[in-house]
Amino acid sequence: MTASPSPVLPDDRLASGIVRLALRYRGRFSPETIQRLVTDSYERLAEHARVRTHLIVLAEHLATERLDALAHIEGAPGSGVARVLFVCSHNAGRSQMAAALLVQRAAGRVAVSSAGTHPASEVEPTVAQVLTEAGLDLAEAFPKPLTEEVVQAADIVITMGCGDACPVVPGRRYLDWPITDPEGAPIAVVRGIRDEIDAHIAELLDSLPRT
Repeated sequence: MTASPSPVLPDDRLASGIVRLALRYRGRFSPETIQRLVTDSYERLAEHARVRTHLIVLAEHLATERLDALAHIEGAPGSGVARVLFVCSHNAGRSQMAAALLVQRAAGRVAVSSAGTHPASEVEPTVAQVLTEAGLDLAEAFPKPLTEEVVQAADIVITMGCGDACPVVPGRRYLDWPITDPEGAPIAVVRGIRDEIDAHIAELLDSLPRT
């Protein structure tokens, strides 16, 4: 009888990404820390994924964001830019639109993250469409779980309908934007939600100190 092949563990499939991040963060984080975060990122994303084709790549992206957040927490050189975190329930609509619009408007003034308390498997197609109409590309965007590192690193946390599940960390600036959930809404309504969020983004930027 032919022996069954040994199962491929996440760590084996993630090896290339772990090596890349170990080189990128050499002298800042240990290989063990990087391996732990990459593996944990993969497992968190796998919990909600319908299709796992791109999970290895997405896990590396999520781990990179978490490592950058850790660097900010630890005060590493070059990590002092203010960080804004958008949180909604699924990270498939409102928080994705807000993050994309702030990145466009801020032009490097802030670091931007978004996450969901119960992330969906993909970004809402109508959300991607209305942002494409505004000249923004969500091709590489994906719903991300809320992680401790990203929350701890945030200077400003903007919640958008996540209720009691929204994170609370002392010493942070908190804003709650009562934005309608675009899930299942007609495209015309989603366009209105995009424009409402964009108006909030403009107000947020006006309230931030100029550098």
